[in-house]
Amino acid sequence: MNNKDLSIAIVGGGYGGAAAALALTKSGFNNVKVYEQAPGMSEVGAGIGLRPEVVQFFRDYDSFHAIEAVSTPSDKFQILTAHGDLIHAEEWPHINDYPQPNKTRMIHRADFIDALRSVLPEGVLVLDHKLVDIVDNGPSATLTFENGQSVTADLVIGADGIRSLVRNKLFSQKEPIFQRTHAYRVVIDAADAAGTLTDGDLRLYMGHDGTMIYHLPLLHRNQLSFDITVMSDDDAWAPIITTEYLLEKVKDFSPEMIEITRNLDIPKITSRSGYDLDSLDSWHTDSVALLGDSAHAMLWHQGQGANSAILDGDGIAKALLATDSVPEALAAYQAARKPVTDELQATSRASWDPDKVDTAFPGAQKD
Repeated sequence: MNNKDLSIAIVGGGYGGAAAALALTKSGFNNVKVYEQAPGMSEVGAGIGLRPEVVQFFRDYDSFHAIEAVSTPSDKFQILTAHGDLIHAEEWPHINDYPQPNKTRMIHRADFIDALRSVLPEGVLVLDHKLVDIVDNGPSATLTFENGQSVTADLVIGADGIRSLVRNKLFSQKEPIFQRTHAYRVVIDAADAAGTLTDGDLRLYMGHDGTMIYHLPLLHRNQLSFDITVMSDDDAWAPIITTEYLLEKVKDFSPEMIEITRNLDIPKITSRSGYDLDSLDSWHTDSVALLGDSAHAMLWHQGQGANSAILDGDGIAKALLATDSVPEALAAYQAARKPVTDELQATSRASWDPDKVDTAFPGAQKD
């Protein structure tokens, strides 16, 4: 597309929205704004893994330095029994598919958001703009914010998460689906990791009652991201927990996992129920597109939520460059990305079975 003055408004400044803005601005689009509802830059959460494809995304857009400085390289993913016996270990797929090796990078969510936003041009990110309405005008769309301001853009990208207002207004009013699972996540210092923080590999410890512990190293911080995932019928968005409850859930795990759990600072734990979305029929109109969790929220079992959102942003930028109009670009974007995320949504719902692990990366295409 030759029209680099196209006005583009992105709703949401998380992974997907910021990544889309980075890809678009680096591709020469000079009228891009990201509208973020939060009044400040603070983020909470725990650790995530940036897959080799996403590492290459940052290299392609001359921003890898910002990610490298706040992340730990990882060679492989290990799956273990609750007591630490190895079930399966596998190198991250696609590490060597690029001009240089791209190891998966372990990073804290807050550091990732800060690094991603730091490489955006000045003035692209607009804080304290909570969306309250969107109107699709056909060749454009109009956003109205809680502060009374409104914006009309040639292209609006809804990157506003699993509870997306853009999706609810224009695409689907189906509610997110509770998948009977909870995650309790916290970042702890190495001194509190019971001697388990030894390298950069992601480890998944699996119990037989659906309880799992994700052990994600943040060596650059000298910290560990510790995630206890359990089955539950409590659909509260942020379930209330106690130390006693968590100890009961991990009672069959190794002494080290029990020790870590016993010493967790409960107020610091991010407690979340697992919700996702059924696959949507469409992600776009002629002037509005969905991206990331607003289009395809998925469970965390495959660690692909943030990665998929970033690659969506890249997909939109590439589609705009390769086509002659916004409607053509959005159709091409959906055609390229939706089959991939549909499969990941389904795979993520399947979770893990400790007795049937034959690959750490179901569905991954390896040469």
